[in-house]
Amino acid sequence: MAKARARHILVPTKEECETLKKQIEGGADFGEVAKKHSKCPSSRQGGDLGEFGPGVMVPEFDKVVFSGEVGKVLGPVKTQFGFHLLQVTSRS
Repeated sequence: MAKARARHILVPTKEECETLKKQIEGGADFGEVAKKHSKCPSSRQGGDLGEFGPGVMVPEFDKVVFSGEVGKVLGPVKTQFGFHLLQVTSRS
């Protein structure tokens, strides 16, 4: 079964998500941005969600995590919780 390790940043608006993505692509550290801005409890770990398999996260999240490019900042991804930036750190 496939496994992935990812981290994310959760914010309430698409605009905020896009602004943070530009900061990270401009050189800001993903983990530090997550600690400052993410509304998810995982923000304390720099957005790290650990390792998980398909079906553990909401479908919109899973689709990106199991198909997106490893290491790249992906998103905004809209879920029932808000807007996410995702970074897949490994997948097997």
